[in-house]
Amino acid sequence: MKDGKLVLTGVSPNSIVFADRPVRAAGHVLTAHLIEEWGSGKDSFAADPPNATVSVLSKDGGDVVDAVVTLDAPKMEGDELTFNVNVLEGSLEGGDGPASTFIDIIGMPLTPRSFAGVARRTAVRGAWYGGAVAGAAMAAPYYGRPACGYYPYPPCY
Repeated sequence: MKDGKLVLTGVSPNSIVFADRPVRAAGHVLTAHLIEEWGSGKDSFAADPPNATVSVLSKDGGDVVDAVVTLDAPKMEGDELTFNVNVLEGSLEGGDGPASTFIDIIGMPLTPRSFAGVARRTAVRGAWYGGAVAGAAMAAPYYGRPACGYYPYPPCY
C-alpha cells in the first residue's frame, strides 16, 4: 500500500463469497463480475465504499500484518487489482508476501440490521440468497429449529 493505493498482484479470477445471515451460504463469483457490480445501483459500493480487512503475510510466512480500510474505485488489469484506500486502523508496513482481502457486507439488505445505513442489492445476490432460503425452508421439517440458542429461545447450557 502506497500513497492511498492498494495494489494486489496475482489476483485469482474467482472470489469466494459467504454469509451467515439470514442463512449460511457460500459460493464463488468471478472477480471481474464482482468489480463490474461495484458501481451498479444507487446504493452501490461506489456510492458508499465498504470497509475491508487486508491481511498480508511476510515472504517467509513468519509474520502477518493487518489493516482495516475502506475500498474505493477498483481497477482490474489482468491479474492486478488496484483500490483507492483510506486506512481506518492498522498498517500493512512489512507485509511483502501473499495477501487476503475480506470485504464487510454489514449494511446490506439481508444482514440482521443496517449498521452502515445502506441498502445494497444485486440480482446475483438476490438469486443466491433466494436459493439458499428456499433450500433452508424445504429442509425445515427435517431439521427443526433447536429449542435453545436462537432468539426467542433461551441460551443452550
